Amino acid sequence: MSDTRLKITGMTCAHCVRAVTKALEGVPGVAKADVTLEPGEAVVHGQASTAALITVVEEEGYKAEVRG
Repeated sequence: MSDTRLKITGMTCAHCVRAVTKALEGVPGVAKADVTLEPGEAVVHGQASTAALITVVEEEGYKAEVRG
C-alpha cells in the first residue's frame, strides 16, 4: 500500500472535508483518505491512480494536484 498526497483547494468548511473524504474513499483501491481543511490536504492510502483521485475531487467541485 502506498500514500498519495494531494493539495486540495476550494474547501471552506467541515462539510467540504466530508464530501472530499467520501469521494476519495469511493475510488477503487483506496483503503482510507485523511482530509484536512487546513492546510487543504488529503493523504490517500491505497493503490488508486492519481488521475482517478484528482478526477473525483474535481467532480465534487474542488481543485486537486499532487503534493510532493
